[in-house]
Amino acid sequence: MADKKVTGFVKLQIPAGAANPAPPVGPALGAQGVNIMQFCQAFNAQTQDQAGTIIPVEITVYEDKSFTFVCKTPPAAVLIKEKLRIKSGAAIPQIQVAGTLTEDQLREIAEIKMPDLNANDIEAAMEIVAGTARSMGVRIEGREMKKKYVPSRKVAAMLQGKAVD
Repeated sequence: MADKKVTGFVKLQIPAGAANPAPPVGPALGAQGVNIMQFCQAFNAQTQDQAGTIIPVEITVYEDKSFTFVCKTPPAAVLIKEKLRIKSGAAIPQIQVAGTLTEDQLREIAEIKMPDLNANDIEAAMEIVAGTARSMGVRIEGREMKKKYVPSRKVAAMLQGKAVD
């Protein structure tokens, strides 16, 4: 069998087991000429055991409108929110705290994300995940921020409840 010519790539983040032709899936795949229902059925079958979790998927579209797809690990932010059972990160991450991760929880998340990260070892993967956690306002036990955060005038005014221009 000869190699098929690739005509495009589509990257989406879809809840596991819940792909349907509604946006964003339908329009993104329809524009490439892919059979939307065929993709939805295949994706849902492959991800049904992870129901509800957001799964990034990379779809490769070929010249004959056939496709292949690769499911990635959930985004680090989603894994952190699940681990801490929080809805979202802090509104002002450097000042507000959305939760605290233990070193063990950080390692668990890094081990899950390891296949998709550009890291040589688990320690490097933990640093990447820790950076995501910090940007969400999540503290990590035993690790403190290297720089002291000084809020801008606008943020300082918001914190004091004053009107912002």
